[in-house]
Amino acid sequence: MNRIDALDKIAKRLRAHSMRMTTASASGHPTTCMSMAEIMAALFFGEMRFNPDDPQDWGNDELILSKGHAAPILWAAYAEAGIIPMESLLDLRKIDSNLEGHPTPRMPWVKVSTGSLGQGLSIGVGMAAALRLGRSPARVFVVCGDGECAEGSVWEAANVAADLKLKNFCAIIDCNRLSQSGATLHQHDAAAYARKFKAFGWDAVVIDGHKVEAVLSALKAAGTKKLPTAIIAKTIKGKGVSFMENLNGWHGKPLKADELEKALAELGPLPDVDAKKLLRPARTVARPKMEVRASFERTKYAEKTATRLAYGYALRAAGRANESIVCIDGDVRNSTYADKFFDAFPERSFQSYIAEQNMIGMALGFSAKGYVPFAASFAAFLSRAHDQIRMAAHSFGNIKVCGSHVGVSIGEDGGSQMGLEDMAMFRSIPGATVLYPSDAVCAEACVEAAAREKGIFYIRTTRPATPILYPAGEAFPVGGSKTLRRNGEDTAVVVAAGITLHEALKAYETLKAEGIMIRVVDAYSVQPIDKHGLLAAAGAARNRVIVVEDHFEGGGLGEAVASALAGKAEIVHLCVREIPRSGKPDELLDRFGISARRIIEAVKNLA
Repeated sequence: MNRIDALDKIAKRLRAHSMRMTTASASGHPTTCMSMAEIMAALFFGEMRFNPDDPQDWGNDELILSKGHAAPILWAAYAEAGIIPMESLLDLRKIDSNLEGHPTPRMPWVKVSTGSLGQGLSIGVGMAAALRLGRSPARVFVVCGDGECAEGSVWEAANVAADLKLKNFCAIIDCNRLSQSGATLHQHDAAAYARKFKAFGWDAVVIDGHKVEAVLSALKAAGTKKLPTAIIAKTIKGKGVSFMENLNGWHGKPLKADELEKALAELGPLPDVDAKKLLRPARTVARPKMEVRASFERTKYAEKTATRLAYGYALRAAGRANESIVCIDGDVRNSTYADKFFDAFPERSFQSYIAEQNMIGMALGFSAKGYVPFAASFAAFLSRAHDQIRMAAHSFGNIKVCGSHVGVSIGEDGGSQMGLEDMAMFRSIPGATVLYPSDAVCAEACVEAAAREKGIFYIRTTRPATPILYPAGEAFPVGGSKTLRRNGEDTAVVVAAGITLHEALKAYETLKAEGIMIRVVDAYSVQPIDKHGLLAAAGAARNRVIVVEDHFEGGGLGEAVASALAGKAEIVHLCVREIPRSGKPDELLDRFGISARRIIEAVKNLA
């Protein structure tokens, strides 16, 4: 049996597996699997090189199934490769199976979750850049649907892949014409997709996606022009079964038992072929150093310093201590001060330009290869990438995000530039850590914690310079808080973080002069919040709590504190409650109810 015949037989087996699996599950997307059977056969058993015994082998080529609803054919390919038992395929979508409806890293060979369409290409850019940084000759392949190419994030990724000249990066577009509710944008005009990719600086070729020879030839040529490559594979949705081929209404619709019997009869007997014999071994490559040192040399601060500037200093120091740290920028590095890292470590610095979705996608790709990515932008603009952040959580990603220019305290730039929803966005992500430093010392400690600990971290930094509150080397454990002012006769506790902590300290001095004592707590760890510390502080201050934050009402520090106190204290919540406008920072803090004067009023109203 020659190689082409063997791959054709594997493709036929993959089609049959996909139909059987989805029928057994009574759910899934068999037709979108059937259109890409030859693509998967050629990729897995004709082109890709990997070690079937070790998904973490640094010499492995990587595959991202961006059209994640085609998961059944991915599981089928792993079964044909001998990586998972063939009988496990019929456990598709069962609650105790790792063969989920869309791929997740619960299956060890899957590095990232997919299924929210349009994200795979950005993740692939990060993985390809990571492989190149780690001096691996391995390649990254991303299989996309034609429908998802309507997503803007696809073209954000295409821009950066071309800018980085990622010749080790190949996208295969399964151009099967049909999407969920009807035809795709360009239907079977595969040349239209090729023109777009070429316009973005890619090499692009159109092929018949059902001819194994054509797929193999295109895969072999990918990267030879020293550019990222897009292979536009013209295919038929439901290929192989006449009553499903190229017909609308079959998306996400498994075959009933009698329909499956009819379809398999038309497909013919399952060919006998040992796909494992066609596997190509991984290249021998040394894994780069990935250890993370627990600490780095801190800056000694004496004068007012913006926490965003301290973030830059700390990131540079962390980069000196940890070769695994990389930095990704959204064209604001001179404002977030990520430029400190860029200047010190250009080979580990990556520009995503003004494309925040791609920035987070790239970060997840680096994380999937073991690097520790820090990505920074204005907090307001991170809302564009909420879905990428959400999917990073589904991927169990290890990404670190810094949002600067938060709240009305940024001043004259106006409401569109003010991050006022960012804490709510990150607090909604299960397991995410949200840190909000109030001075430079705390900011550096937050960067250190983010570098050291696994998971999604969000560091919220402030634009204006603020006084130094803590001695050098102060510890700021995740989940902690700091009580900065206290007295045995406190009438209330003011809980704040960031710029409003400084307003709370001003209010403390004014009230103290008037004989009114308050307790002031720095809730630098917004998630996880210091539940026990807050309960103790509230109990020592007559269970009266004022929370003040430079954030909208929903989802921020106020709700975190309310959840921690669970109704055991009276809470007054000072926050931004309307769409803000341009003005001086002090004017805006006062106008929107979060200045020292407003805190004083709230305390006196409690008395």
